[in-house]
Amino acid sequence: MAGKAGRPPEETLSLWKREQALLKTLVVDWDTEAWQRDPAFSGLQRVGGVDVSFVKGDSVSACASLVVLSYPEPEVMYEDCRMVSLTDPYVSGFLAFREVPFLVDVVQWLWQKEPRLMPQVLFVDGNGVLHHQGFGVACHLGVLTDLSSIGVAKKLLQVDGLENNALHKEKIRLLKAGGDSFPLMGGSGTILGMALKSHDHSTKPLCVSVGHKMSLEAAVRLTHGCCKFRILEALHQADIHSPDYIRRTLGVQGAPLAAERSKKAQRPKPCPQGVSEEPTDLEIIH
Repeated sequence: MAGKAGRPPEETLSLWKREQALLKTLVVDWDTEAWQRDPAFSGLQRVGGVDVSFVKGDSVSACASLVVLSYPEPEVMYEDCRMVSLTDPYVSGFLAFREVPFLVDVVQWLWQKEPRLMPQVLFVDGNGVLHHQGFGVACHLGVLTDLSSIGVAKKLLQVDGLENNALHKEKIRLLKAGGDSFPLMGGSGTILGMALKSHDHSTKPLCVSVGHKMSLEAAVRLTHGCCKFRILEALHQADIHSPDYIRRTLGVQGAPLAAERSKKAQRPKPCPQGVSEEPTDLEIIH
């Protein structure tokens, strides 16, 4: 997720701060479903991943995507990609106000069209409580949709004294096997998330944090269980579908693609996200 524009008026920022503080009080950071407490997540059948992708050099045009996979065997059950215009500017700490309304729309569209395919948990490319105000995009989306959600970030957000310093790098070096993790504890003493080695051969941990209606322990276990290579499968699928949709529709605006599928999910290759095997002049950023 990325993209920048000018700074909003102060009254808009004040409104965002008040709304953010109000919604933060609604976050539930414990397990709310029986499947979350089950060691094998018995009862979990559908997981979702959301993503917003941009064309490089264009801070307004973007593609919001939702992919739903079966669990535990990841097959794509549903995908929806749609071009959107992000009129609100990017402000550090308030990314949700720029992107979440469109992600809420794709989730609500699924609820109206195929409620039986609604995901039981959403993986969000971003942070949850690991955030400047303790209420990142994963929390925001979880509260507004009333779905369990997990924040999964590829880079450490340096808040509350967390730093990507020598000590942090040494802790990463000590992670030996997929599933190993260590707490991301801020200067306040609060554990804001976990750094997770998602696969035996990964060298950069994922930063997992609570979004909504799920404990951190369950969120970390499920994130590891849904990973192939370093990439979380649900987010990988959302990540690859949105750039493809942009390439197909850029300059040919039409109805959003929403297709239910029952095919084996593509196995991700050990290469950077967003890299296409086919040469293209169109650069996609996330």
